Amino acid sequence: MRFLIYGINYAPELTGVGKYTGEMTEWLKAQGHEVRVVTAPPYYPAWQIGAGYSARRYCKEFLQGVEVWRCPLWIPRQPSGLKRILHLASFAISSLPLMLWQGLFWRPDVVFVVEPAFFCVIGALLTSLLNGAKTWLHIQDFEIDAGFEMGILPSSKFLRSLSMTIERWLMNRFNRVSTISDRMLNRLKVKGVDMSKCVYFPNWVDTDNIYPLQKTNILRNLLDIPSDTFVALYSGSMVEKQGLDILISAAKLLATDYPKILFVLCGEGSAKKRLLKLATGMCNIRFLDLQPSERLNALLNLANVHLLPQIPDAADLVMPSKLLGMCASGQPVIGTVHYGTQVAELLKNCGIVVSPGDVTAISNAIVYLATHPDQCHKLGQAARQLTVDRWHKEKVLQQFERKLVALYPSPILENISVAPAIFSSLETDIQKNILPTAQNKPIGSYLVESGLITKLQLDIALTDQQITGMRLGEIIVEYSWLNQLTIDELMSNVVLPEREAILKQ
Repeated sequence: MRFLIYGINYAPELTGVGKYTGEMTEWLKAQGHEVRVVTAPPYYPAWQIGAGYSARRYCKEFLQGVEVWRCPLWIPRQPSGLKRILHLASFAISSLPLMLWQGLFWRPDVVFVVEPAFFCVIGALLTSLLNGAKTWLHIQDFEIDAGFEMGILPSSKFLRSLSMTIERWLMNRFNRVSTISDRMLNRLKVKGVDMSKCVYFPNWVDTDNIYPLQKTNILRNLLDIPSDTFVALYSGSMVEKQGLDILISAAKLLATDYPKILFVLCGEGSAKKRLLKLATGMCNIRFLDLQPSERLNALLNLANVHLLPQIPDAADLVMPSKLLGMCASGQPVIGTVHYGTQVAELLKNCGIVVSPGDVTAISNAIVYLATHPDQCHKLGQAARQLTVDRWHKEKVLQQFERKLVALYPSPILENISVAPAIFSSLETDIQKNILPTAQNKPIGSYLVESGLITKLQLDIALTDQQITGMRLGEIIVEYSWLNQLTIDELMSNVVLPEREAILKQ
């Protein structure tokens, strides 16, 4: 199949949306699909055009065999509300003619657009009209919501209402709308997007390349960090929405009493200069430049604990992709998020959650893990297992490809291998998702009522079932929400006895 990938961020950007869009595209290419990309020159997270690229002209290149078209855009020196809007709009405008050309002459089967930037959805829809291509919108950030919540956009009720109405109308024009977490998927439902179009498509991590190191970390030696120093690491974009000031404040609070706790902040971004100024004269905090991908595993293993600060208003508007690498390294994570948010739920067994902005709480959490190595190790092991179960790269992308191909009914789908039937004794009934009780009670109801999955997870699975034709149990197992043994036990201990009781009546 032919896929046209459209988004402002792409490889060779090492962090954020560009990293995932690049890996996804290269993976699709490796599976034998024809793929082209329309994007901007690399600029994130430093907000500077990468070496060898220009912000003023169009160009074409090949990366890992993928044909990539770069379009001009404007990069502000100091990104702010209006400047960010103009920045995103500049790419949407410059890329539109190229998108239309691709749709008219290359004629892709699917136009896949990534948000941010939401401005690009219009170009994607127009492109699809030229040749009848299917359309897929993938949301990494709810940038409109985040813009209002973080004060980037004016706090006007009329403007917000108008923006949301336009956003809802445009989203419902797509054949599929995906996003990266359960809570973000639920937000699509709240926004009024047709749930039959919605797809769960999480980010991923290559657990073969990111894994716990058993030997001495060479990067720690290169940085001359003693082996008995407890490293609290933040690695990622240094932008305002990350709320990184709390780390500087925590370092100041612990400097005197805990000299063997070292804060390491690695990355680039618009907030870095201000953070460097705040940390002037501090000996227990060190800044590193963004590291090449070859050093990523060594960098993540530099940590004894990973730090994941976020400002409260952005908690369920974005799902921090850096969390996946943190967990894959086998180290615990301290997150500054409200309880009940998606990140808090993920960290409840593999890290510590503290309230956003609470300097004392995050400081105490760091000290606790530094002084309780066994608990630190236990949480780290749980973090690694969570990654392997939920975010393994091949597993996530194989599931995505199946849903992508399913946009076009094809014999290909009939050849996709699936796990053995989980409910062999009730195969026909469960394929219809109905148990033969007097009330025709769906199997999904048993799973939710027993607390094994949430209502939102059931909605996701049922939506995927409509798209792929797979059995409900197979989908739930593939997402690693439950394993086959758990479902078998539910069937034997709850469902079948209830069925037999009803039949006897």
